[in-house]
Amino acid sequence: MNDVATFALEPLPPAMKRMRLVHVVGARPNFMKAAPLIRALAIDGEVHQTLVHTGQHYDDTMSDAFFRQLNMPIPDVNLGVGSGSHARQTADVMVGLERHLTDQPCDVVVVYGDVNSTLAASLVAAKLGVRLAHVEAGLRSGDRTMPEEINRIVTDRLADTLFTPSDDAVENLQREGVAPETIFNVGNIMIDSVVSLLPSADSVAARARAGIGASADFVLLTLHRPSNVDDPKQLAGLSSVLRDIANRSTVVFPVHPRTRARLSDSGVDLSGITLCEPLGYLEFLALEQQARLVITDSGGVQEETTFLGVQCLTVRDSTERPVTVTLGTNRLVGTSPERLLIEANRVLDGDAKRGVIPPRWDGKTAERIVDVFRLLAERGLHPASRRR
Repeated sequence: MNDVATFALEPLPPAMKRMRLVHVVGARPNFMKAAPLIRALAIDGEVHQTLVHTGQHYDDTMSDAFFRQLNMPIPDVNLGVGSGSHARQTADVMVGLERHLTDQPCDVVVVYGDVNSTLAASLVAAKLGVRLAHVEAGLRSGDRTMPEEINRIVTDRLADTLFTPSDDAVENLQREGVAPETIFNVGNIMIDSVVSLLPSADSVAARARAGIGASADFVLLTLHRPSNVDDPKQLAGLSSVLRDIANRSTVVFPVHPRTRARLSDSGVDLSGITLCEPLGYLEFLALEQQARLVITDSGGVQEETTFLGVQCLTVRDSTERPVTVTLGTNRLVGTSPERLLIEANRVLDGDAKRGVIPPRWDGKTAERIVDVFRLLAERGLHPASRRR
């Protein structure tokens, strides 16, 4: 494993100035991770960057608004794959990206996180012999029923350069036999976006958008994983508990489109819960910072609440971000509605979990990644030498 904490930012070497990078993003979590790195690489203005949006998230609230709020450039390419089964979505991204990279070759493909677009781009890069860099490598939940877990494992096996967010991610890769010289523990790049955008997060506007008062205490809720919203019995149990929690504190629920469809199909009772449309990144960040408690099944929210010092209950049996539990403010409560109610009441009664911010979650991860690219360029690594 390579420690990049002591790397010094210097002018880009000639080899890096000639480097052609393609960033592949497809869903909201990717956007928050790609934006800081695109900006950091653009400082010198001499690295050729192309942004490919696969279109995995494609409506304004779920995609375009995030690009605006994160100050990301308009994508150079939009594959427009849309929704579909995991197989179809992955295949459509592969076909479109292969066509693009064949027409416009590059030196490095950079992928983020664990969505289907990440897996598809990794397969295409590997088959075309293009160097692959994975930002947020090494995370593992141990649950292979999660499609994201399969995406993480395959992407990390194919990647030439692995950028990890935490020490446990490094340990996972080492345990799997990944070559140590390919692993760089750079920190959590999503925190870069939190650090840079938190001052712009308008809590007054966010509260108005969510439909809650300017001074009301509230619990912020996000649910979207199939284990919670696809099973009518599980969804009904969670809904009953959430109504109980709403009797103690306002529960605000920005509803993901897929979750809204499941709620409609199941006919569950969410009376007393404040539902709103999906929020932009700045609005959600503002609410997250002020929430008395966050209840979620999202990986990124676990990280953001740990950085913000906000209490978090994760409605899952496992997490690929255990550092948010061991060091942070997150509690893993499983999928039992009864356990969720117990833990929520515990927090609302004042039993807050103390946490600390994990190492390298400091807003400087993108700079460290640029330093790694600089190092690789100076070593003369290029597409012809990618095969280990």
